[in-house]
Amino acid sequence: MDNQSNLEILSDKVSQILQQYNALKGENEMIRNELITLKAEKEIKDQEIEKLSDENAMKDLEIEEIVNKIESILG
Repeated sequence: MDNQSNLEILSDKVSQILQQYNALKGENEMIRNELITLKAEKEIKDQEIEKLSDENAMKDLEIEEIVNKIESILG
């Protein structure tokens, strides 16, 4: 009788461990998917930042050209 109850206790503990394992496995998969999504979003944002930086540099060149033209007209 004592062995049966010990086996039942052991079985319950193993079941609990399996439930925790499966829960953590699911959470890990969810976090992995979120990480993939965040990396993709980061790549898109990095590309947008690079594009905006290039556009800013072009605007700076345009402003410099305009200032040079104004200086040549005034000077």
